[in-house]
Amino acid sequence: MFRLAVTTLRYRTAAFLAIFVAVVLGGALLSAAGGLLETGLRLNAPPQRLSAAPIVVTGDPAYHPPNGSGSAAFPERHRVDPALLTKLTTTPGVAKAVPDRSFPAVITSRGTSGTTLAGHGWTSAALTPYQLTAGHAPRSGQVVLDQRLAGTAKPGDRVTVTVSGTPRTYTLAGIAVAQHQVDVPPVFFADADVPEGLDAIGVFPADGTSVRDLAKRLDLPTGVKAFTGDERGVAEFSGIATGLPLIIMSGVFGGMVAVVMALVVSATIGLSVRQRRRELALLRASGATPRQVAKMVIAETMVVGLIGLVLGLLCGRIAGTWIFGMLADGGIVPSQLRLDQGPLPFAGAAVLTFAVLRVTVGFAAGRAARIRPIQALAEAAVPQVALSRVRILIGLVFAGATAAIALSTPFMGPANAAAIGGPAGLTGSIAVAVLAPLVIQRALIPRITRLVEKRGTSGTLAVINLRVRAVQFGAILIPITIATAIALGNIYSQTTQQQAAVDAFTKNLSGDVVITSTAGGIPASLTDSARSMPGVTAVSEVVRSKGWIEEPYDKSHTSDAWPLLGLSGPVYTGKVKKGSLDDLTGDTVALPPGTAKKLKVGVGSEIGLRLGDNALVKVKVVALAEGPSGYESLLLPAQLLAAHTTSGLPSQLLLKTDNKLHPDLSKWPGTTIGGRELLSEGLDTGLGVDAWIGYLLAAIAVAYTAIASINTIAVAVLDRRREFGLQRLTGSTRREVSRMLRLEGVLIAALGLVAGLVTAAFTVFPIALATRGWPIPSGPVWIVLIWVAVVLLLVLPTTAITGRIAMRSKPMDALASPVG
Repeated sequence: MFRLAVTTLRYRTAAFLAIFVAVVLGGALLSAAGGLLETGLRLNAPPQRLSAAPIVVTGDPAYHPPNGSGSAAFPERHRVDPALLTKLTTTPGVAKAVPDRSFPAVITSRGTSGTTLAGHGWTSAALTPYQLTAGHAPRSGQVVLDQRLAGTAKPGDRVTVTVSGTPRTYTLAGIAVAQHQVDVPPVFFADADVPEGLDAIGVFPADGTSVRDLAKRLDLPTGVKAFTGDERGVAEFSGIATGLPLIIMSGVFGGMVAVVMALVVSATIGLSVRQRRRELALLRASGATPRQVAKMVIAETMVVGLIGLVLGLLCGRIAGTWIFGMLADGGIVPSQLRLDQGPLPFAGAAVLTFAVLRVTVGFAAGRAARIRPIQALAEAAVPQVALSRVRILIGLVFAGATAAIALSTPFMGPANAAAIGGPAGLTGSIAVAVLAPLVIQRALIPRITRLVEKRGTSGTLAVINLRVRAVQFGAILIPITIATAIALGNIYSQTTQQQAAVDAFTKNLSGDVVITSTAGGIPASLTDSARSMPGVTAVSEVVRSKGWIEEPYDKSHTSDAWPLLGLSGPVYTGKVKKGSLDDLTGDTVALPPGTAKKLKVGVGSEIGLRLGDNALVKVKVVALAEGPSGYESLLLPAQLLAAHTTSGLPSQLLLKTDNKLHPDLSKWPGTTIGGRELLSEGLDTGLGVDAWIGYLLAAIAVAYTAIASINTIAVAVLDRRREFGLQRLTGSTRREVSRMLRLEGVLIAALGLVAGLVTAAFTVFPIALATRGWPIPSGPVWIVLIWVAVVLLLVLPTTAITGRIAMRSKPMDALASPVG
């Protein structure tokens, strides 16, 4: 049977090409998903500016809820107590401890770079290390520049550096060069000019002291960690606090790849088996047992699959690097995080791909083995279209589940809408896949058939073929429907949620002019100047961060943090149920009424907030302020919240005006003035990982649709050689047959698109209703138009090319063809 299986492959190349490509793509993508998983577990980020210090001590960048459930990245820099430096210096086995403090610094002088950089004390230059190539170490009022920043400047020149949003003039004391690669060139200040606080401490062991042993022996306070090796990058680069986003993404991504690969392989084998009924029946009639037939189907599929698996694993590193690069470019992971894709991801991908392939082909082989010779010959002559009651029942169950999910989604909050409503696209696609022949037959209503039949004999034959060959055309309908539902459903769900989050944030803030800064934040001098501008009626600093309510403990926000909004003026338009926002000064907070009721606190109560820099702050509740349902924020005084952010300054300034402003902002380099659209600039909606999961799933859907559609169409058309030969013998020309095929392709593509759009609507519309309050999604219409064009470009050219190949031989030769 193995020899027969190999021989069969020579004549069924097209039928097995999709299996080969699907397994290649599946093996490569599963290897990539395994690499993302390993990267998320290891979180290796080789240090650059801190690479000289064998041990780096810094605050734990991850928040761990008191209930011990999960973790989340702190949105701000978690700094350490300066007193810890003295303690580490006197620890036995420590040769020296070097402090490091980062703060925004922008060079705005002529002849030097104007990039946003990080300022550091000159003492921390030893952590790289940096060496002077000209000049001397800086004293108060002086700076040392990285060689890449100096440009034409030389020691003794005056340079302007914007620090904490305020431009200051310094003397260039020297120029330094790093001993190895540092992506972000720093500006070094005299230690006396560095703001208070410490970000990290570099620890150098004494001679003969083990780095690992010393790191374990360090007596560190709660919430402070010592990092060694490639883990030291956690202290240098932001966004490497937890690998949970990558772990979740790899799981969803890998699972979807496995499912779609199984669907493609299953559909291809199923189509091949249906079209080989006559051949399989002849084998059974000539004495082959069901087990032998099953072995043949398994052997021919596994030969193709194993070859594809080897090639897919070879492409796994390329796929992993490509996907990881996209995530880094999209800001989901820091670019400094290293992709770890060792032997385990490839081994896991090989095992999972082999298992999916073997299980899938096992089911298909079982169906082939159960074919009865007489029944197979009859079905080969007249294809059976009627579905069994069990299959109809299964399809109706999935359709009912889709409707139930869609109806329940609008009653969920915005945070849960996607998780609840997302599966509707998958269950709806499964319902269409199970009932595909029935869907085609029911869709051919008289209004549509009359329109097609007006195209002449070709149109009439196209309608007849769609009805009679509904099972075969169903194999083409399924991938188009699934891809349309997954791709458009995921894309429009994300764009809708993103817009809903932006609208919820901006509509609660009044004001028509926004001032932003790329120089580290809005300084107090700019705020004071804005208040005195003619026509300005109100000014408020805007600070955004995230935090947690710990006293009393809020169980509704554990690993997912509360949005924190800092304000300093009367610009909040949400309804205040109790108290007054005029009292929002000092250590105070305004809570959503529902949260206050749940925590059993009210105006005058004191609660404990864990802010984004891990500081636990006791604040007094002064107001209960409503916000958009599902998008509520905790309101804090801008000065209080800004003090616990990485920059230490407000990020924006919101102004109410009664006339057009033309302020002079030249005193504050890096500032920009604009309309309300700037309010959403830099807004963290918390959808980054979810969005990328959706986009990756959409990409998978597109890729596998191309594979499945092209292969299914090619196999289905080439299998009709005898039919085309008979049509030509009875008077039809090649042009007429081609026109018939083109009409069939347009009809099945249109049916697939409509079925997919309807299925996607069961996901998108309920999510839009839950997040925006009305069932109209957000997102550009051109995405749908491009997708329609992609489907037509897949279906029509493939149909035309394979149709020409099928009619290449003479009609009599086609009738005598052993294949098709």
